[in-house]
Amino acid sequence: MSNSSSITQFLLLAFADTRELQLLHFWLFLGIYLAALLGNGLIITTIACDHHLHTPMYFFLLNLSILDLGSISTTVPKTMANSLWNIRTISYTGCVAQVFLYVFFISAEYWLLTVMSYDRYVAICKPLHYGTLLGSRACVHMAAAAWGAGFLTALLHTANTFSLSLCQGNAVDQFFCEIPQILKLSCSDFYLREVGLLVVSVFVAFVCFVFIVVSYVQIFRSVLRIPSEQGRHKAFSTCLPHLAVVSLFISTGAFAYLKPSSVSSPSLDIVVSFLYSVVPPALNPLIYSLRNQQLKDAVTQDYLFHDFPRH
Repeated sequence: MSNSSSITQFLLLAFADTRELQLLHFWLFLGIYLAALLGNGLIITTIACDHHLHTPMYFFLLNLSILDLGSISTTVPKTMANSLWNIRTISYTGCVAQVFLYVFFISAEYWLLTVMSYDRYVAICKPLHYGTLLGSRACVHMAAAAWGAGFLTALLHTANTFSLSLCQGNAVDQFFCEIPQILKLSCSDFYLREVGLLVVSVFVAFVCFVFIVVSYVQIFRSVLRIPSEQGRHKAFSTCLPHLAVVSLFISTGAFAYLKPSSVSSPSLDIVVSFLYSVVPPALNPLIYSLRNQQLKDAVTQDYLFHDFPRH
């Protein structure tokens, strides 16, 4: 029997047992991580440097890319190092930091996606009030609220989780420190506090989800009333990337946390966690760059033709 005070490290779940598969896992994650760094870094620098993109929509997109970089950098480098050096350990302090940072980035991203749906709603349904409702100060306040809500959520969950007595060993059945897996190590009924907090978080997330759905119902109703095909295409081109990112984020996260325990297994859990923690940060830049012509034009102009005179 052990408790949280005597645990100095946790054992993470390895993706593979053979050395060849471990190295394959390392190179696969390295490719995905570099793609996420390149894609999100390109969006951040393009928006920051191009004054044509200094609008509320791109300001929120810049924040989204920063959060994506933060979330994938919290989990992937550690699992890459474990595979490369054939180890499974993470220190107790490292596990606490990983839980806090991951919950912080993921929670803030969800709040930010909710704010971005409001931005698209105002832009499409109330264009005459867009400058008033989404001025620079209002945008900063909404982004700060998303980051602040993420910080508070992470603080509550991390403090609650690691205040529990852990007496079921130190093996975490996941490739990173995840709250549901750590709760399985608890030996007291106090884990119900964290379960209750998770239920409250799910309820809040559901309210945000309803807000996003209602916003997009209103958006699509307004878009379909636009007389010109070009106008409808322009409206859809700014809304569909955000809707795709929201759908990817919510579907993978909901399946990870709401799937029946009867279908749960270590291999399935690790695949699902990979889908919701690693895939979205890498795919989000691709989704936005494929559908957003203005962003593609800015990237092309700033990076492909920056050093060449145009006549």
